[in-house]
Amino acid sequence: MEPERLQQMAQPLLDWYDKNARVLPWRSQPTPYRVLVSEIMLQQTRVDAVKPYFARFMEALPDLESLAAAPEQTLLKLWEGLGYYNRVRNLQKAAQMVVREYGGVLPRDPEELKKLPGIGDYCAGSISSIAYNVPCPAVDGNVLRVITRLTGDFSDIASPATKKAITAAVKQIIPARAGDFNQALMELGALVCLPNGAPLCGQCPLAGICMAREQDLTSQIPVKAPKAARKQEEKTVFLLLCQGNVALVQRPEKGLLAGLWEFPSCPGRLKKAEALSRLREWGFEPKEVEKLPGSRHIFTHLEWLMAGYLVRLEQPPQKTDFLWVSLREALEQYPIPSAYQLYRQRLEKEEKQDG
Repeated sequence: MEPERLQQMAQPLLDWYDKNARVLPWRSQPTPYRVLVSEIMLQQTRVDAVKPYFARFMEALPDLESLAAAPEQTLLKLWEGLGYYNRVRNLQKAAQMVVREYGGVLPRDPEELKKLPGIGDYCAGSISSIAYNVPCPAVDGNVLRVITRLTGDFSDIASPATKKAITAAVKQIIPARAGDFNQALMELGALVCLPNGAPLCGQCPLAGICMAREQDLTSQIPVKAPKAARKQEEKTVFLLLCQGNVALVQRPEKGLLAGLWEFPSCPGRLKKAEALSRLREWGFEPKEVEKLPGSRHIFTHLEWLMAGYLVRLEQPPQKTDFLWVSLREALEQYPIPSAYQLYRQRLEKEEKQDG
């Protein structure tokens, strides 16, 4: 670590941020609640993807009290498509804890914030600095990349020890505008000191003090240990349509996509004859079976490889484990994961034709 380089970065970085910061809804009104919701949404998710979700969430649940009291299915529907659904469950648990134990006022102390479900070091630092201007570092992947390039650090940024060392170093240089400084560091990593492809050094306010640029090391820094290979899982998804209704199944309350709704499925990518056989095992006698395009969805540690069939039925069997709802209800009221986006789009097409 090169402390003298870090000492020189604050003012040019803030000057750059004042001229180049993106206009974002949570920045224009950085109330503690809005900062909390935005920071949770921005975990693992691009800014542009978050914007419409944030607007819808604020309209439906404008404060901690309404979030704390919201039905879970309402929360999951508002979050539908953002992924990592435990984020919104923990967000509600945090709101309930703030209402119950902090009189409805989000704590300003990062150590108190870390007592809330789903709030770690980065999120606590980000919320406390942006909402309350507390001089606390907020070190995410963008910040790790900027600092390791600036200081020519070949440490593995996936290592907790590296993150701890960089957090301690950043803490020593936070200026009076703590929230702006943290956002400026993240903004620089997002817009200029890019993770994929060559960084835009010609636009960087820190180019003159950057060791990676001086020594032509930007393609080698940051260093990150390779991730383990994802497990692949094959499945066949069925859009079962009958008399204007579609079949849904609720996922278990624990595990991947817990509590969300999905279309019935079975293991393996089945050929049409195999799919017909499985349908008959379930007690269905199809009127029409249409093969749908295959689909692929990547989770953090898992990849789904899916085959799909649209199945039209005269009538469902008398006994079934599936929930039958109208196509419009399925689309508007039931949270369906983005993993099924291709099949959801086909359902939207069917609903428009029926409507």
